[in-house]
Amino acid sequence: MRKYIFIGVGGFLGAILRFWIKTIPLQNYKELLPINTLFINVTGSFILALITTAALEILKMDVDIRLGICTGFLGAYTTFSTLCKEASELINRGYYFSSLSYIVNSVILGLAAAYFGVIVAREVIQKYVNKHINGDESI
Repeated sequence: MRKYIFIGVGGFLGAILRFWIKTIPLQNYKELLPINTLFINVTGSFILALITTAALEILKMDVDIRLGICTGFLGAYTTFSTLCKEASELINRGYYFSSLSYIVNSVILGLAAAYFGVIVAREVIQKYVNKHINGDESI
């Protein structure tokens, strides 16, 4: 039962943050790409890779907390279905290149963000853990 509460609370917070970011008006942005959704999905990819790498390889994170963050919060925060809807809207309006560009940029930037999330977790968090928790001052 505990894990469902963590997932529910995480999902609630992730959905609110996604809605808030999605509604931020971008002044002087005139392009067709849904940059807010792109930002949400790229940052979500980074955070998911960072948290899962840290939780599985470095820290001893409680499984229910990990589920609340990864499944609940980030599951509600990131939005593949919105990416698909926005890409299909661009196609329906005749903006084929913009739609393809949006999809390709989302995939490439999402993969890059996930890669950097793993690197940051392995390098930065490991150094922090070694220095502060294990008392290793040589790092």
